[in-house]
Amino acid sequence: MLSRRITAALAVAAAGVLALAGCTQQNPGGGSGGGGGGGGEDRVQVAFVPKLQGIPYFEAMNTGGQKAAQELGIEWIYRGSSTADPGAQTEIVNSLIQQRVDVLVVAPNDPDSMAPVLQEAADAGIKVMTADTDAPNSVREAFVNQASPDGIGTALTDALLEAMGGQGKYAIVSCGQTAANLNSWIEVQKKVTAEKYPNAEIVDIVYAGEDEAQSVSMAKDLMNAHPDLTGLVGECTASAPGVAKAVTEAGKVGQVFTTGLGTPQSMKQYLENGSSSAAILWDVEQLGYLTAWAGLQVASGTPFQATNNVNPELPAVAWDAGSKTLLLGDPLRITTDNVDQYQY
Repeated sequence: MLSRRITAALAVAAAGVLALAGCTQQNPGGGSGGGGGGGGEDRVQVAFVPKLQGIPYFEAMNTGGQKAAQELGIEWIYRGSSTADPGAQTEIVNSLIQQRVDVLVVAPNDPDSMAPVLQEAADAGIKVMTADTDAPNSVREAFVNQASPDGIGTALTDALLEAMGGQGKYAIVSCGQTAANLNSWIEVQKKVTAEKYPNAEIVDIVYAGEDEAQSVSMAKDLMNAHPDLTGLVGECTASAPGVAKAVTEAGKVGQVFTTGLGTPQSMKQYLENGSSSAAILWDVEQLGYLTAWAGLQVASGTPFQATNNVNPELPAVAWDAGSKTLLLGDPLRITTDNVDQYQY
């Protein structure tokens, strides 16, 4: 069954490549949601489990995955919890293992607790990947990474410290305390701050979960606890608008500067009112597309190349065989100049 699914998917993908090369091809098929071309049972199933469902960031990844499904002829399944809870995420992963999907991709809330669950999936014959957030000590065959930790951590630090004049005290409002990607960026921020900005200091790091309201509250608490604070970083797409909103509501625009990992449209009002200097992100829809594409390669046993031509927007995606990582590219700095280029 799986080999038949792979053959059908590769045939559709090949047709798509010919179409891009200028050949006339019929659209490989309709379908909504997670659909793609071809007959239902013959499509490779790539299931993606985000940290949580319903926030703009992961919905944008889903949009990209759906587009890939249409173009590559696979079935894209998107299923997550309404909260960033490791236990709830594990339940969803277990249900997909029971469903016997072909490829299981997870953005783990807790990489360590997810590792044995991914082992169970592999033992059941399911191909296992991670995307957005890694579980490096697991059996995953590939990690689809949005940008390098050095790139993201440096971009966040530079964006904030430029606004702060290269000096002063700042704090970080992160999200999940066990999120491997967020923690790796914070370590880079510590290093870059110490080495590049000796007159700046990180005075506190707090964790608000994936909860914007909690981020607002924690950011206000930080400003009260540190009256000389001049900067805040929102480490994820929930806390980035949260810290900017806190500064706006506290009437400290121009006194306390913020930046963070924010989706463009959630940050637009704060970029425009000056409470956020910049948002650091990447093309989230393309991250979803790359995740689905990588799932098809893993399902078919097709080796990744050092550089991979995924689609016209992703003509040279790098693969690091040592860490088994596909790298989407460099982070983007989002400002009032380019925020409207991204409709999520």
